[in-house]
Amino acid sequence: MATPIGNLRDMTARAFDVLATADLIACEDTRRTGRLLAAAGIESKLLSYHDHSSAKKRARLIEHLKEGKLVALVSDAGTPLISDPGYKLVRDALEEDLPVTCAPGPSAPLAALVISGLPTDRFLFAGYLPARDQARRKAIEELAGVRASLIFLESPRRLAASLEVMKEILGDRPAAVARELTKLHEEVRRGGLSALAAAFGGSPAPKGEVVILIGPPPDIPPADAETLLDNALRSMSVRDAVAAVATETGQRRKEIYARALRRQKP
Repeated sequence: MATPIGNLRDMTARAFDVLATADLIACEDTRRTGRLLAAAGIESKLLSYHDHSSAKKRARLIEHLKEGKLVALVSDAGTPLISDPGYKLVRDALEEDLPVTCAPGPSAPLAALVISGLPTDRFLFAGYLPARDQARRKAIEELAGVRASLIFLESPRRLAASLEVMKEILGDRPAAVARELTKLHEEVRRGGLSALAAAFGGSPAPKGEVVILIGPPPDIPPADAETLLDNALRSMSVRDAVAAVATETGQRRKEIYARALRRQKP
């Protein structure tokens, strides 16, 4: 079940009912969830459960479910399984034909998408990017051709670096950076990736949890993209032409580079 990402009033009445009636609450941090329960005047048994919990602890939770007990799964904030612990437990419960349901509520990725100003009809949530530069670049390149808004979670310390790489690979797409969602200092910056990369690259790392959102690639017909490449190659080096066309079309650089090389063959 979902818990608030910042504002306690976002907790649903159903979620409070689940916590109050649960025989056991599996949570990332017993202290943090304990404070939530205390604020609601609820006394329930807490058990620490997170991504690094052992299979033995997971089996213990499954046994409780088999005994007919109500086990509530919560993360520190937001919806479990959405870049938070829970997938393995849900999978194991379903394999045992045990009932699993959800008490929906707050979710940072969806909250950020709604206020980003970017297209919402199709989106892809990609979670956290790899911390290392090469792995991060590869992950972004793999998503370059996805015709949907992209949603990432990111550490404030890596925000500037990630925006710079996104600008290089995806071009100057419309984007937004949201942080401290539902909290007192909620902030959303909107603009092209170039402007956002410059803004965050020239200032100290922000505080709070960060969501990066990027609009889909522009809808340019293949024939027009080929014309753009031909024109660019007439006045630029292959490298610069590829970069320019990638920025204009949102297509992957590797694909454009391969087409450029084919044009140079005798």
